[in-house]
Amino acid sequence: MRRAGFHRQHGRQGAGGGLKGMIVKLSIAVLVVLICTISFLFSSSSTNSVESNYRSEIRIEELWSNADSGGWRPSSAPRSHWPPAPPIENNGFLRVRCNGGLNQQRSAISNAVLAARIMNATLVLPELDTNSYWHDDSGFYGIYDVEHFIKTLRFDVRIVESIPEIHKSGKKKKIKAFQLRPPRDAPISWYTGVALAKMKQHGAIYLTPFSHRLAEEIDNPEYQRLRCRVNYHALRFKPYIMKLSQSIVDKLRSQGHFISIHLRFEMDMLAFAGCFDIFTPKEQKILRKYREENFAPKKLVYSERRAIGKCPLTPEEVGLILRALGFDNSTRIYLAAGELFGGDRFMKPFRNLFPRLENHSSMEPSEELSENTRGLAGSAVDYMVCLLSDIFMPTYDGPSNFANNLLGHRLYYGFRTTIRPDRKALAPLFINREAGHTAGFEEAVRRVMLKTSFGEPHKRVPPESFYTNSWPECFCQTSAKNPADKCPPNDILEVLNSQLEQETTDQSNSTQSSADI
Repeated sequence: MRRAGFHRQHGRQGAGGGLKGMIVKLSIAVLVVLICTISFLFSSSSTNSVESNYRSEIRIEELWSNADSGGWRPSSAPRSHWPPAPPIENNGFLRVRCNGGLNQQRSAISNAVLAARIMNATLVLPELDTNSYWHDDSGFYGIYDVEHFIKTLRFDVRIVESIPEIHKSGKKKKIKAFQLRPPRDAPISWYTGVALAKMKQHGAIYLTPFSHRLAEEIDNPEYQRLRCRVNYHALRFKPYIMKLSQSIVDKLRSQGHFISIHLRFEMDMLAFAGCFDIFTPKEQKILRKYREENFAPKKLVYSERRAIGKCPLTPEEVGLILRALGFDNSTRIYLAAGELFGGDRFMKPFRNLFPRLENHSSMEPSEELSENTRGLAGSAVDYMVCLLSDIFMPTYDGPSNFANNLLGHRLYYGFRTTIRPDRKALAPLFINREAGHTAGFEEAVRRVMLKTSFGEPHKRVPPESFYTNSWPECFCQTSAKNPADKCPPNDILEVLNSQLEQETTDQSNSTQSSADI
């Protein structure tokens, strides 16, 4: 009974409380509905505003100019204490062997310079694994201006062309470098620990392979700026490559603006991506064989890969994107690409949309050009033409490939316009179009592209590489609110040079004093 009475009493209290609760809940519900209604009306008006303005936001005439810098400009000079590298005394010699294509090697060279700085080591001119990939044994000397490379980095690291012989017990002796295989994306601690210990023990170490062997995200902006000094200042192609590239650009620009496109529709990329189904049975067999011989086994389903944007864009898809953005068939396009897999049947739809297509062979159809653009040199010419073009568009900007470095270089070169298709967001649109749903296709493509970067400063978000986007570390503002973003004085190189000369003088005086004793 007590329990029943308790329940009746609780029920009476609950009736009053329940009525108040219902009033409170009803008030909250009304408030929520009101907020949602206002929010819906606001979002609708905002959406309508965006939809009515998206055509004006992607204006062709604006894309031909550089993107808005927001007051930022490139600067990779040190902004804090950065002592010059010792001209003679250090912990030993560092040799590296850079593998992969041209741009993978550029990243590796930048990492090698940074590794040498971290370990206070002398860097031996990096070796390029050109023969296995390019069937080209020209090496660093055949592609880059060696004198410029060493001179530009004289404040940062000591660089020699080979490990010198040492005199020991009256005899000349070569230092044999101890070979090490660095972990992928190794932290700085690996270099200051394992690698440095072996260097001090043997006098020299040889790191091979050396691609992606130093972590990209390092919480030291001065180290990141050193990477930019290497990649965007020290690594200059040989004069004949620069001259040939400029000649092609001048011819292209003599008829107006032009777009450069890195059309990554080649056998190695298609095999890597596992995108086979659009090819003939014979072509699929070739791709599968190439994949088995060059990549780790992995089950890849074409429909699944394509739906999430893992397949390179086809030439036709590239053309459809450009058309949706407003480019017409008078647009001049420079193609940077190897041999396209699948032949002309894939290029024909693209050529129908944009007939004014060029490459370095069509621009300079000479025997001299043919001789000078084999292997890495040909890739270097394409790199420079794409760097200098008014607009650049990659079709597959995966880590360390041709586009990866170019996007970063164009950002550093003055926020030059890039068109970066969001393959994942675009994939459903292309799939629907192939199924016959063409209504609203171009408008949908424009909406997707509005959410992409066109070369303006933007926050680096993984998996975007530092070599694709070195902002903000390698940029500065003359009128910066944040002191860390303020541009360094223009005479910073003179300061570094005087420090280096003082270090050299001190070393010479010390050596002379020792000799006198």
